[in-house]
Amino acid sequence: MTVLKRAAAALLATTAIAAFASTASAQEFKGKQAGDIIVRARALAVMPQEKADVNIAATGAKLGTASVDNAYIPEVDLSYFITNNIALELIAGTSRHTVNADTALGHVNVGKVSLLPPTLTAQYHFLPTSRVSPYVGAGINWTLFYREDAAGGVVTSTDYKNRFGWALQAGTDVFLTDKILLNFDVKKIFLKTDLTANTSLGIPLKSKVTLDPWLVGVGIGYKF
Repeated sequence: MTVLKRAAAALLATTAIAAFASTASAQEFKGKQAGDIIVRARALAVMPQEKADVNIAATGAKLGTASVDNAYIPEVDLSYFITNNIALELIAGTSRHTVNADTALGHVNVGKVSLLPPTLTAQYHFLPTSRVSPYVGAGINWTLFYREDAAGGVVTSTDYKNRFGWALQAGTDVFLTDKILLNFDVKKIFLKTDLTANTSLGIPLKSKVTLDPWLVGVGIGYKF
């Protein structure tokens, strides 16, 4: 066999192997299908877009405004695919925030509070068989306020009311293999609470707080 024939045979064999590998790879990737479960772990930024007037409880007179800081937390979620395109997602994570108020008495550290906001969304996945698979979702949120630690000094105790809220969502899964994926996700939670604070001045304060946080996350997932 001449060198030219050997080169042609090698080229033909390489082409056949490459074609077989490409076909096998395509067959191995199934994407998202009904019955699949995807578990994700994300790094999450919780960024309240708060609006809150601080009022004297007895008279309703406005005393100032309150603010809530951002938090950065780990979060996990689970998605179950009812069909190839439609899934239900439940997220779980907890964040802790510092609350401050600017009032006629000056700047007041109200204290800290933790939020546990389980959120259930129904999602539509546009390209379930694509390696880059975007989705949108909408659902309901219930937020539990706990570890309500007053700062002391002016504010001696605080109480936050648990509330239901609505959620909107958009995100993208990027499959590295048929099982492992990267995830980018943004949620908007529409959430309000009522805050009552007792003070060392003997004047209880109240505030209707609109939190409406953005939840921006990036993470990794595994498909079962």
